[in-house]
Amino acid sequence: MSQTPPSQPLLTSPLHARHVALGAKMADFGGWEMPIEYSGVVGEHTAVRTGVGVFDVSHLGKATVAGRATDGSGLTAFDFVNATLANDLRRIGPGRAQYTLACDEATGGVVDDLIAYVKSPEEIFLIPNAANTTEVVRRLTAAAPDGITVTNQHSEFAVLAVQGPRSADLIKTLGLPADHDYMAFDTAAWNGKPLTVCRTGYTGEHGYELVCRWQDADELWGAILRAGEPFDIKPCGLGARDTLRTEMGYPLHGQDLSLDITPVQARAGWAVGWKKDAFWGREPLLAEKAAGPRRLLWGLRQVDRAIPRPHMDVLDDQGAVIGEVTSGTFSPSLKIGIALALLPPATAEGDTVFLDVRGRRAAFTVTKPPFVTPSTR
Repeated sequence: MSQTPPSQPLLTSPLHARHVALGAKMADFGGWEMPIEYSGVVGEHTAVRTGVGVFDVSHLGKATVAGRATDGSGLTAFDFVNATLANDLRRIGPGRAQYTLACDEATGGVVDDLIAYVKSPEEIFLIPNAANTTEVVRRLTAAAPDGITVTNQHSEFAVLAVQGPRSADLIKTLGLPADHDYMAFDTAAWNGKPLTVCRTGYTGEHGYELVCRWQDADELWGAILRAGEPFDIKPCGLGARDTLRTEMGYPLHGQDLSLDITPVQARAGWAVGWKKDAFWGREPLLAEKAAGPRRLLWGLRQVDRAIPRPHMDVLDDQGAVIGEVTSGTFSPSLKIGIALALLPPATAEGDTVFLDVRGRRAAFTVTKPPFVTPSTR
């Protein structure tokens, strides 16, 4: 008689006690117990669009690819990552970050989307999604030549995201660098403690992600909240993070990107180095691009009052199912329902489609994200 294995306890960030003390509503995100909201998703969302908010995203993965191959080829960590992940690292250099994709070699489906930080030719720092970190590290480790190491550092570093039009003011108040370009990063010291200030984020607003040592996160979180008081800072949960990224049309792995949803289908081809000689999934993706995908990711904007949710059927005017919602929510900025959905390639901007909302048909207009224009970048 087989027994169901016990479920694994949820992991927690170094700020777990802080979240509980603030009365946060907690939930499972990729095996981590993380805050959904503190004072309400709409208020937290609005703080990021108009002022500044801070997120604990320490559940995100961290890994380092380092070294140089010992076979005499001269292959560096930079070369190795560039020959595996989809985007072309040759577009950037040290001190810059790049959105990229780990694709499946056989199908071109997306194992994960992640950010690569080029520290030097022999050191690339990666931030994958929480639930996919182990698999990304496993695949990279299996492919790495002797001399190049792949180290899972998931619980060695915390990540705090300071996002919003007032984020630069707050970062400067902390005595940290804030004037670098989008997708650039600087190493710095705060109270004698090392950290990395990255001009990255998942909200569409001007913002920063601070990567600090795990043991320094609690002190840094407290300092951010104190420094942010003059700017009416709000601690923000992952509920607001989701509404913010959906308004921008940013994909979420597991919904808008997956092993079954390729970069071509998700309109993420801009993150693929098509001219590179090698990357995981190159051949199937080139073939799909040449033939044309069987479906494409579009935005949907409410006509009839309704809040779309993932996996809702998309219908044509005859009631036939033509697609599926991948992400859907109420937009706090627009006060309407918005969604991302996979639709037939013949779909055009401005078309009207319908969602099956608990048995009721609701009209939506097909559009290209972003749904909102952020105040800054």
